[in-house]
Amino acid sequence: MQNSVSKYFNWSKAILVALILTGSLTPFASAQTVAEAKAAVGTATTWGKVDGISVVGLVQGPSAAAADLQIACVFEYTEGDIFNPPALPAELNGMVHLDEALKGIITEVRKKGQFKGYALETLLITPPKGALASKKLLLIGLGDRNSFDAGLMKKVGSVAMREALKLQVKTVSFASDIKDAGIDSPTALVAENVVLGAFDAYRTQSYLNTRDLSQKSRLQKLILLAGPSFFSVAGGGIKEAVSTLNTQ
Repeated sequence: MQNSVSKYFNWSKAILVALILTGSLTPFASAQTVAEAKAAVGTATTWGKVDGISVVGLVQGPSAAAADLQIACVFEYTEGDIFNPPALPAELNGMVHLDEALKGIITEVRKKGQFKGYALETLLITPPKGALASKKLLLIGLGDRNSFDAGLMKKVGSVAMREALKLQVKTVSFASDIKDAGIDSPTALVAENVVLGAFDAYRTQSYLNTRDLSQKSRLQKLILLAGPSFFSVAGGGIKEAVSTLNTQ
């Protein structure tokens, strides 16, 4: 009997130790999973198609993403806003890379008030050959950073698509640059709203085309850029939008 009790307590201790070890390893395993979830620069996934247009996620900065049209978003100007905290460090900040590639012109026109960055304000730039991987750059304003709401991104997506259709491009790349600016935004919802807004505008133009009131679209691919840490999360939002659009 004593041996049985002893064995029982030894077995109980073993179970307890296993549970303690498992519990103590959980945070480590979670952190490791998060670290492994970072996507390498250049990672690309087609998350789906809407109306024949491929919707692609890409880990790349806006200055290096190849497309007919690159779209980037920026808030109303405050002194040094893209360079100083809470903005991301320069090596991780896509807007800084764009500005540097264009020899500071983005900061210059913002500082002079020539592009104020009001919500949905646009500015089209034709970069010197070789300055960017894209042929044209469109800036879209996000307004006051202190009152940003993810719902705005549906309107931003619509504006982005309408401008892309006017330019008759085949590929358009979109960078929200919200994280770069230091705004803690809901990544999946932002990506979802951009896609929903973009295709709302696309379908309006497609309808007008059936009435001979609009040019036929040449668009083949919509690319949404994301940082290595946010690629999968953004992809979830994009897939949700694609699913919603394909049931409408």
